[in-house]
Amino acid sequence: MTSESLREIPATGELNLPPHLRKPRLRRFEVPEYLEIVHGVTVAVKTLEKLASVGGGPEFVKFNNRTPFYPTEKLDEWVKSKWSKLVKSTSELARE
Repeated sequence: MTSESLREIPATGELNLPPHLRKPRLRRFEVPEYLEIVHGVTVAVKTLEKLASVGGGPEFVKFNNRTPFYPTEKLDEWVKSKWSKLVKSTSELARE
């Protein structure tokens, strides 16, 4: 992947995603790259597998009752739900 494929589009500020990540739903192995580029978050495929089993991960659908696909809007919502509020000190987090 070249640095050009990660460059922002100047007029809109939107990320110029690589073509294989410009789909409405992503395979599990594609999710870590998407989350890293779009949100700067690192999540391993194995973590996604475990969360799909025990809960707490992003929502997904299955194709032919077998292959999980993650809608990109659900990935975005999941990441946003994991962020804490903006704080100036870690002591502020203890009060939540």
